[in-house]
Amino acid sequence: MSNLRPSLELVVPVAAGTWGLNDIIRSLRESREETHNIRYRGQIRELPSREALTNILGGLSAALFPTHYGQPDLTDESIDYFVGEKLNVALNDLAEQVRRGLLFISHHDADGKESDQPVNISHETLEREALQITRNFAEQLRYIRDLLVTDLQAAYQGDPAAHSVSEILLCYPGMTAIIYHRFAHALHNLGSPFLARLISSIAHSTTGIDIHPGAEIGGSFFIDHGTGVVIGETAVIGQRVRLYQAVTLGAKRFPTDENGVLIKGNARHPIVEDDVVIYAGATVLGRITIGKGSTIGGGVWLTQTVPPASSITQAQTRNH
Repeated sequence: MSNLRPSLELVVPVAAGTWGLNDIIRSLRESREETHNIRYRGQIRELPSREALTNILGGLSAALFPTHYGQPDLTDESIDYFVGEKLNVALNDLAEQVRRGLLFISHHDADGKESDQPVNISHETLEREALQITRNFAEQLRYIRDLLVTDLQAAYQGDPAAHSVSEILLCYPGMTAIIYHRFAHALHNLGSPFLARLISSIAHSTTGIDIHPGAEIGGSFFIDHGTGVVIGETAVIGQRVRLYQAVTLGAKRFPTDENGVLIKGNARHPIVEDDVVIYAGATVLGRITIGKGSTIGGGVWLTQTVPPASSITQAQTRNH
């Protein structure tokens, strides 16, 4: 029985304050500052805040759909004041986050190559550019809302389980993902790609749907169920397209230059034309085209262009 008793050495607690913190802190500083410095351009920068951006997205969503994402008891007299207050706060906060995001935009040298040298931009210049981007974004909010209404209608008309547009706005992760994507895509195109990427990350964390802000998505877009959907940076999606869960619109390969460095920015994701349906688990890779009115079955692995009105199943792809 004595062999079953625990050793006293295993149960004696470590005395407080004996962690060797000085050595640990010193080694971490060495990694941070010298051995493995991962700061952008090697400089300390102000990072955009995920918490602030999450609040901004909530404010913008409430401004576009006040009674659903804002206050359900708004009246005809109070709703415009509510929208104005939400926009004023959200856009002021957004301008600051845009300014911070601009610090992380790649700069290029005289030969057009990305420079690894720090670029000093004055605070006034950054602030002026951030304000202009934010003003341009604000001007697009009506267009973004009009587009989102087509997405909302597509979800209601395309899902027999949907009993109201309120249910879609409040309960469908696909609707949340496309709202955030419409915001992110506008900022991406206006010259704030870092912040747009952060918005897509927030959407991914919230919904399980990963849409790169560079992806071009037409109106009346519907993601049903949604979890696991991935849409790459250079994907182009037409009008009235429907995707189901776990669909991937990805790249087939990643070309490199003569030095083996990945070539970024080239068109490498699919083009999905109007009125296409892609069912659960389908993987569509490369710069191929899914012709108008086609149906891609569940679980299909597709790397070749298909003509309009095609119906592709797993059996057909196995035969290829």
